[in-house]
Amino acid sequence: MDERKTGSSSAKSSYALPSFSSGPTMDALKRNKSTGSSLGRDRNKGALVVCFGELLIDFVPTQAGVSLADAVGFKKAPGGAPANVAVGVARLGGCAAFLGKVVGDDEFGHMLASILIENDVDIAGMRFDKEARTALAFITLRADGEREFMFYRNPSADMLLTEAELDKELIKKSAIFHYGSISLIDDPIKSAHMAAMQVAKKEGCILSYDPNLRLALWPSPEAAREGIMSIWNEADIIKISEEEIEFLTGGENPNDDNVVLTKLFHPKLQLLIVTEGPEGCRYYTKDFRGKVGGVKVKCVDTTGAGDAFVGGFLWSLALNTGLLKDEKKLREALKFANVCGAITVTARGAIPSLPTKEAVLRKLKEMEG
Repeated sequence: MDERKTGSSSAKSSYALPSFSSGPTMDALKRNKSTGSSLGRDRNKGALVVCFGELLIDFVPTQAGVSLADAVGFKKAPGGAPANVAVGVARLGGCAAFLGKVVGDDEFGHMLASILIENDVDIAGMRFDKEARTALAFITLRADGEREFMFYRNPSADMLLTEAELDKELIKKSAIFHYGSISLIDDPIKSAHMAAMQVAKKEGCILSYDPNLRLALWPSPEAAREGIMSIWNEADIIKISEEEIEFLTGGENPNDDNVVLTKLFHPKLQLLIVTEGPEGCRYYTKDFRGKVGGVKVKCVDTTGAGDAFVGGFLWSLALNTGLLKDEKKLREALKFANVCGAITVTARGAIPSLPTKEAVLRKLKEMEG
C-alpha cells in the first residue's frame, strides 16, 4: 500500500454532536461538491474510507410493538447503510467520504447532504438527480427493538447513479472502499458499483463488504442470493450476520465454524466477521479465529447497529491496517466496534444514534470497572 493510503497513528480527540435542525445552504453544498473536499477535512485523521451506495430517509415509529398502520407518529432520521458507515467513521474522528446519488430539488435530499457535511463526511462524490425522489424507508419496531422494513424507491435517486458519474479520483485516494449489496439489485447503479470496485481493486484499496440483506428490495430470494454472492470473492473483508449466513447457505447452522469456513470463507479473504447482536462477534482469518463478547445494554432500536459496528471497525482499520495480521489488535478493534453497535441501539434512528469516540471510550472504561 502506498504512502497516501497509510493511516496516521493519531485520531481526533473530540467531536461535537451534530445538529439535525439546520445545515448549510444549497450554495454551500454546491461549493463543497465543486471543491472536492468536505468542510473541515483533516488528513491527519487516518486513511480515507470511501462508502458507496444508498442514502435515504428512515421513518422510525415513536412507539415500539405496533404495526405501521397503527403507529401514531414517526421520527424522521437519515439512513442508508453505506452513509451510516461513513458518518460512523467520521463521528469517531476518522476520514470518510460518501459516493452515491440523491435528488436535486427534493427537501429530503438537501437535508441528507447537509447532514453528511455537518458530520464531516466528504460529499465530493455525491451526485444529484432532478427526476427521481429520495428513497424512503418506514420501519416497524417490535417490542424487542428488532425491525421490519417498507421501502419507497421505484425508482429512487440512489438507484440511478451511472458509471459516468463516478468520482474515480476520490476512489483512488481511499485506503478502504466499503459497499453493500442493495446497489447490486438493478442497473444503472449495479454497473456503477462494479466499475467502482474495479477502480478500488486496481488501486490496492481494501475492499470491505457488508451484504446488509433487505429481501423486500430484491425481485426474489434467489435473485438476492445470486446477487450477493456475485461479488463475494472480490472482498478483502466481509461482515455478515447469523441470519444472512442461514439465508446464503440455504438454512445451515450459522454457529458451525465448518459451515462458515467451507461455504463463505474464500481464498483471497483477509477477514470474515460474523455479528451476533448482543452476544458480540466471531472472526475468521487464514491464521486465526475466535470470538469477542458483546455488550449488554437496554435496546430501543436496532436500526444502524450493524453499520455502527462496521464504522467502528473501519475507523480502527484506517488507523492501522496491520491489525488484520495481529490477533491482539484485531480483538481490540472488534471490541471497540461491538461497543459502537451497543451504544447505537440505545436510541432511535441510525445516524442520530452513532457514537463519538469519547462515548465509546467511556463505555469501555465502565466495562473494565
